[in-house]
Amino acid sequence: MAFSTRLASSLRPALAALHWAAPRHCRGLSTPQGSEPSLDLRGIFPPLATPFSSTQEVDYAELEGNLRRYASIPFRGLVVLGSNGEYPYLAPRERVEVVSCVRRALPRDRLLLAGSGCESTQATIELTVSMAEAGADAVLVVTPCYYRGAMTTAALVHHYTEVGDASPIPVVLYSVPANTGLDLPMEAVITLAQHPNIIGIKDSSGDITRMGLMVHKTRQEDFQVLAGSAGFLLASYAVGASGGVCALANVLGDPLCQLDHLCHKGQWQEARDLQHRLIEPNTAVTRRFGIPGMKKAMEWFGYYGGPCRAPLAPLSPTQVEELRSTFSANGWL
Repeated sequence: MAFSTRLASSLRPALAALHWAAPRHCRGLSTPQGSEPSLDLRGIFPPLATPFSSTQEVDYAELEGNLRRYASIPFRGLVVLGSNGEYPYLAPRERVEVVSCVRRALPRDRLLLAGSGCESTQATIELTVSMAEAGADAVLVVTPCYYRGAMTTAALVHHYTEVGDASPIPVVLYSVPANTGLDLPMEAVITLAQHPNIIGIKDSSGDITRMGLMVHKTRQEDFQVLAGSAGFLLASYAVGASGGVCALANVLGDPLCQLDHLCHKGQWQEARDLQHRLIEPNTAVTRRFGIPGMKKAMEWFGYYGGPCRAPLAPLSPTQVEELRSTFSANGWL
């Protein structure tokens, strides 16, 4: 694996030149007029749920079935092995196999972003190279957090710079303080945005002021800001975000793509009405009931949710009714 890392680093300029260029569908609000991003992230990305069987093994047949159902929804692409994919609970071998499975089933006009963040820089680089070999178009790299007290701006800039230098595919930063207890500092984001192989950030903090400042401070760079939740998608677009990686897209993909379309067309009243109906369902499948709630809701809309891996526990009957009531009250069931 160390050899693969060195080889990828030496070949990175050639690989970048040959890398497939994504089609440009519409001009995003965060891209300066007259410029085009090296890899267009504008649009909606569901962070895919990882299907498990009743014995808690990865169920590749059900994964392929969900991918067939998602094919009719105008997603910009898919995120595999994000927080909602139960990434920490998958073995390294499973992580690569899941990405390979999705790549085989995914049309080439859809981007594939794969989670590759690990606690050490070395492990992150090795998994990043493996994700590139498995067919990912870019990697999503979460902040290392186990020793969060030592994760200074300087330490994080060094970590991501090393990953960006070694990665044969573009890198997207990932800040999810609800899970890591660590916000990627603004100073680090601004510095890393200047790296030629670091092309964006998924920010799940929900701090719209922070997101707007990121857009403003990186406006001269090839760098895109993605909202990390459907609950603040419209507000993110209003301050210049390019797209969203939203757990709720696993359940309500078409409405979220419609919200994306309305915002980019400037139809703000219609967008606001739709956003209002998405806030409570989004909260239900994220902060309130988490991944078990998201997987249960998926089943009501024709997808396979299935069980989570232990120690994530299924919802109680009372919680299931509360979840269903939330979707019904907003007109989705």
